[in-house]
Amino acid sequence: MKQTLLEETYSVFQLEIKRPECRFNAVDEIVAHIRQQIEAHRSARFIAVFDHFAHTTALPEGQVAEEITAAVNIVFCFGLTLQDPMQLAVRPRSIGVCETDGHFIITFMEAPMPVANAAMEEWARSLIANRAAA
Repeated sequence: MKQTLLEETYSVFQLEIKRPECRFNAVDEIVAHIRQQIEAHRSARFIAVFDHFAHTTALPEGQVAEEITAAVNIVFCFGLTLQDPMQLAVRPRSIGVCETDGHFIITFMEAPMPVANAAMEEWARSLIANRAAA
């Protein structure tokens, strides 16, 4: 087995939304909204919702930071091109939705496609009640 560096190291986008500034009151509502955005996008395909919090807390050795009360990954793929087998290693995409006492935190890894980044950024910003805050 060989190890290679595909393109570059990707940065992570993070949007922290205070509860009163969020259009939604619960992680499930946020997940449903983002899922609708994915399903409405012409080249995105919804795959699954993974309850990372439930998975980790169910493990005997699982550890979750005290301030995290919910953590879910929304798994999907844009898949506009497939030019190299190595592209499969960085797919599918995932948007993380984390809940703490006073915030919802939305995270996703930068994609090598500007159109994908723009869509994910728009989906995250669409959670804010007053869009001027983002």
